[in-house]
Amino acid sequence: MNADSTLLQQYRLVQSSREALFNYCEHISPEHFGQKVSSFNNENMAGMMAHVAATYVSWLANFAQQEQRPYFTAEDCRNLQAAKVMFGEVDLIVAGFLQKFKDSLELPLILPKREGSELSLSPLMLFTHVITHEFHHKGQIVNMSRQLGYTPVDTDIIRY
Repeated sequence: MNADSTLLQQYRLVQSSREALFNYCEHISPEHFGQKVSSFNNENMAGMMAHVAATYVSWLANFAQQEQRPYFTAEDCRNLQAAKVMFGEVDLIVAGFLQKFKDSLELPLILPKREGSELSLSPLMLFTHVITHEFHHKGQIVNMSRQLGYTPVDTDIIRY
């Protein structure tokens, strides 16, 4: 299996885990889905999902592919159905990114920093960042739901 095929398979595992989260969230009331949780800086599950999706836009579309896509906001994710639509767009961004960089996963992409220095990031680093970032916040979403009285299901890649 070549590298781009491996990353595509890896992303399919991410999608499976995301689908497990969506299925779980079907049992969360719309009010709780949008309720701010004080222990999470008054964020809510909907806003957290929008933040995750915006990170894919930022790194994979706007930075790596030099697109000018608007970022997702909490307003774009008012309910679970809207979150699913939003992540459908994320799937298209990931597909385009993997296609574009399939033969150049180590290509240095230069990010100018405010203080005049530069940061060199490879497509592989960017892909790894966005999926691990998603898993970090997926855990927070599950924790938010627990604090709102729900009993989370396993939403990891390996579920049993």
